Amino acid sequence: MNRDSAINVGQDIGIVVLSILIAIILGESGVLSQLLASTKDIAFLGSFIAGLFFTSIFTTAPAVVALGGIAQNHSIVLNALFGAVGAVLGDLVIFRFVKGRFSDHLTEILATQGGRHRLRALLHRRTFRWITFLLGGLIIASPLPDELGISLLGFSKMKISGFIILSFLGNFLGILLVGVAARAL
Repeated sequence: MNRDSAINVGQDIGIVVLSILIAIILGESGVLSQLLASTKDIAFLGSFIAGLFFTSIFTTAPAVVALGGIAQNHSIVLNALFGAVGAVLGDLVIFRFVKGRFSDHLTEILATQGGRHRLRALLHRRTFRWITFLLGGLIIASPLPDELGISLLGFSKMKISGFIILSFLGNFLGILLVGVAARAL
């Protein structure tokens, strides 16, 4: 790994650490819960804001609670629609950071340990791209952290327009399921 790559990896790690610290502070201080509670009377603004926080491992739990609470008293479909729009914006922030950079750094690290030809062949196979595309989409739709799914999508070299559609559909489905579960309880 050359010096510039090492600096880029260090910057990437620094950004991830900073975002984790901010998310932990928001969650632990109660600011996130207060923000979501303040939008109680404007349900679909609350859905949108909760959707923004639905994407990160550190803010998913309060977002799920907020989305479930909104779904109990309002339209499940509209809750999922507005929540998914917010989630797409949250995912786009992560995707813009991860797409290319993370997969390029990981590819470079793996290639330096030998097997450069095999690794390059694997990454260019359609099967590999489809598997990372499907796994990434499933992870985005699940309560698992979107960061993991988005990292996988970075390997599939997906265009931003395709990512937006996949993110919207996955998050819509995930939030819709949260609403259905909340109503069932």
